[in-house]
Amino acid sequence: MDTVEFNKASAAVLLAAIAFVGAGLVGGALVKPHELKEAVIKIEMPEPAGAAAANATEPPIATLLASADVGRGEAGVKGQGCVACHSFNEGGKAGVGPNLYGVLGAPHGNMAGYAYSAALKGKEGPWTLDEMNAWLKKPAAYAPGTKMSYAGLGDPKKRADIILYLRSLSATPVALPAAAAAVAAAAPAAGAAPAPGGPAADAPIAVRMASADPKAGQADTMKLGCIACHSYNEGGKAGIGPNVYGVVGAPIGTHMAGYAYSAALKGKGGMWTYEELDKWLTKPAAYAPGTKMTYAGVTDPKERADVIAYLRTLSANPEPLPAK
Repeated sequence: MDTVEFNKASAAVLLAAIAFVGAGLVGGALVKPHELKEAVIKIEMPEPAGAAAANATEPPIATLLASADVGRGEAGVKGQGCVACHSFNEGGKAGVGPNLYGVLGAPHGNMAGYAYSAALKGKEGPWTLDEMNAWLKKPAAYAPGTKMSYAGLGDPKKRADIILYLRSLSATPVALPAAAAAVAAAAPAAGAAPAPGGPAADAPIAVRMASADPKAGQADTMKLGCIACHSYNEGGKAGIGPNVYGVVGAPIGTHMAGYAYSAALKGKGGMWTYEELDKWLTKPAAYAPGTKMTYAGVTDPKERADVIAYLRTLSANPEPLPAK
């Protein structure tokens, strides 16, 4: 290629470049784009069901306590594995975690001698119903740095049941919120109404035993969690509690040889009559203050009669039914 041809090619490339840049400058002057504040077409993705449930607002604990149940709460502390780390009886020893008798209404870090984390000791004020609810929901969020390894309980109704059970572990339980107190006050009156063809709920145990159902009582011992602590077969071993075969009509506090009964129960004297068993099952802590029995009690009189009827069958020579 000679010099003239080379110069023509270079001039053509340069001219094309000038035209390209010039066109861009002219176009920018004529058209001034601006950013849209929002997309013309909105595409909304549905929120996952789990996230929606997690973000749902929970009812206040005062509302949940109105329908909570002590028996379910006690079963809950066993089902959640709380008994592996805590004791629940008055004066009970610490384990991995502290004893929880009387915890509601007490200061954070209330058990003398237990090495609470600085995170929990630094919390001011007592364990209120609301504070306990927040703690059980997620301990690590309530007190960052806590030694408590439990992840938390997401179900607010189950937390309410457990809180109501913890409330029962006291000689002077903390006051319930108005809504829950109203339900608790109405419960005895509602329960006193006679069942069709059956005795009134507040009838003496002798009357209730006449229509008690041993099979229902056996089912109740499983539902209430009694089998977690007791054995029921003849010659069965003790667990947390003693074997209860033959307990109806047996001496109180000495029925099972070798079992370490509490002084409170051994000091009662007398026999496990139907009346005594009914009082015991209603509220062990009130019947024998200082007992090792952590169970809060069976509030339903018919349920107590059914359980006693079942216990009566656990004998080669069942006790005669009481006279009405």
